[in-house]
Amino acid sequence: MTPQQLLEQYGPRESMDYDVVIVGAGPAGLATAIRLKQLAAAADREVSVVVLEKGSEPGAHILSGAIMDPIALTELFPDWKDKGAPLKQPVTEDEFLFLSETGFKTTPHGLLPDCFKNHGNYIVSLGEVTRWLAEQAEGLGVEIFPGFAAAEVLYTEDGAVRGIATGNMGISKDGEPTENFQLGMELLGKYTVFAEGSR
Repeated sequence: MTPQQLLEQYGPRESMDYDVVIVGAGPAGLATAIRLKQLAAAADREVSVVVLEKGSEPGAHILSGAIMDPIALTELFPDWKDKGAPLKQPVTEDEFLFLSETGFKTTPHGLLPDCFKNHGNYIVSLGEVTRWLAEQAEGLGVEIFPGFAAAEVLYTEDGAVRGIATGNMGISKDGEPTENFQLGMELLGKYTVFAEGSR
């Protein structure tokens, strides 16, 4: 059956309304959710924010290692050290090598452009940082739904994005519904942010 036929036979889908729907619980999506909640709290307003994540948990689909400049984290949480952010290993040395078939040559540090200098940065597990950001977001009241991929973008009649729908569950390999079939859910928002990562 096509997705449209499934919807016609088993629909309508359940839906939930939010002020902001964010697709992707990576650093960008979570930082967006956190900042929205911070701004709302500063203006003494309520804003409902949901983050949808296809991985089993936030950070499950993140590259493992990275060098991180903490400037954006400091803007988001000036007290990130006190909050236990997993930035534990500062960069202690930079080395830039030119490799050849027979060996390598070291570039003098004075000749390195600024983008290759990591003084003040940290070597991190980006998966750990993402999980920590998710904890901070949930502490601010952000709802995070892991294990659900956004399968469809939903539009209004005039073509504006009105939210997303999660994928249907309980579909057999041949595309037919099984006894465990369940329609995806609609997450509708005044704003929808697509933070789907580097791909």
